[in-house]
Amino acid sequence: MEINFEHLAGLVITIIIVIGGGIYSARSVKSAEGYSLGGRSSGPALIAGSIAGTAIGGGATVGTAQLAYSLGLSAWWFTLGSGIALILMGLFYARPLRRTGLETIPQYLVLNYGPNAGPLASVISSIGIFISAVASCLPGIQIIAAIFNLQSWGAAIVLIVLIAAYVFFGGMKSAGVSGIMKMLIIWVTLVIAGVSALLALQEMPNLSAVFPPFPWFSLFGHGIWAGLGNLGSLIIGIVCTQTYIQAVFSASDSRTAAAGAFVAALIIIPVGLPSIAIGMYMHAMQPDILPILVLPIYLLKYQPAWLGGVGLAGILLSIIGSIAGLALGIGTMVSRDICSELLHIKRSKTILQINRITTLLVMLLASFVAIINLNSQVLTWNYMSMALRGAGIFLPLTLAIFAPGKLSKGCAVLSMALSTAASIAGVTVFHLPIDPLYIGILVSAAIIMLGLVMKCKETGSLSPRG
Repeated sequence: MEINFEHLAGLVITIIIVIGGGIYSARSVKSAEGYSLGGRSSGPALIAGSIAGTAIGGGATVGTAQLAYSLGLSAWWFTLGSGIALILMGLFYARPLRRTGLETIPQYLVLNYGPNAGPLASVISSIGIFISAVASCLPGIQIIAAIFNLQSWGAAIVLIVLIAAYVFFGGMKSAGVSGIMKMLIIWVTLVIAGVSALLALQEMPNLSAVFPPFPWFSLFGHGIWAGLGNLGSLIIGIVCTQTYIQAVFSASDSRTAAAGAFVAALIIIPVGLPSIAIGMYMHAMQPDILPILVLPIYLLKYQPAWLGGVGLAGILLSIIGSIAGLALGIGTMVSRDICSELLHIKRSKTILQINRITTLLVMLLASFVAIINLNSQVLTWNYMSMALRGAGIFLPLTLAIFAPGKLSKGCAVLSMALSTAASIAGVTVFHLPIDPLYIGILVSAAIIMLGLVMKCKETGSLSPRG
């Protein structure tokens, strides 16, 4: 990618303003709760900024353009599914979770299924969230390497420094403030660039020959089951993701929590469409480029220099914010559910330090895994992440919210462990041609159904005879 001084100026100034705003907002963060939950005083805008700032990362921008370059409209599933998931979260999950006054999903599961559920849920969630962080590191490293002509390791170091500045000092408050600013930048630049690409596509005389209606203009261009599987992965994965639930827990009250989820959905659903138009346009104009660089090359080559620089900064900030929010979710679970609950570390400043150190370690490890998988599809990692983080937790969490006390503690823990193990084994050991989400949900449902039947029989045998 060729970048001139005007590009570079727009890029650097935008990043400094956004990250600087987040660091400035961090000056009031003094405690572990202030770091992870922003003092439980967030309004709808800050909640939406935290959620959208994490959800709109490498997958929603670069990954969507990358897949649209090959398949067209079916690349929309990632942002469309994320928005649907957040609407469901706002309707059914946000209020009851916020009313508990807790901080993590594992804490809620412990409340319903006993102390063994907490560490297990933390490990399961952390694995899934970590895979998503890898997905965002992939385009971040590639773009930084291409812009500044760096090797992968050098680009990874730059990325980690930017992520640390974004979230390390202020936690959830920094992520929320920076997320709002980032969304404004992405919306303005992507809409302008996307409309430009769409108009150019409409003017192509051979549009129908280059892009036949199927698969290019079908949501199921990759297959009906693949599309539905992606949608299911996103709904289940997002509902079970600590980072998004953490934003809900940070709300000032339960109604505000639901409103924040709805606002985030309205932001996220349409943001994939400009990237799709750009990906398809680049397929027609430059069919031989590296797909992961489709979006940044379009901004630099086909848009005014100022817009290209600011837009490229928006992409990098979307990647940085996504990794930062995901790493913060893991850091919060490790510090609260493992160090505080299992190791009995209660001092607020110590928990705060553990959270920050864990967040930094997650960034380092995710960058390392991304470097050794640089040529993989971004959205493949994202969908696998959603399936793994939700397959084991979704059904027990849902029952805990809507039917508390119906499922026994032992059955819930067994369901979480075996369904997650089945999902991982299906992908890595047996290489089954089935979405890992389906594998995990089927195993989880079978164990839960068996547990519910056994509990009903046990209750019936203990009830007095008439």
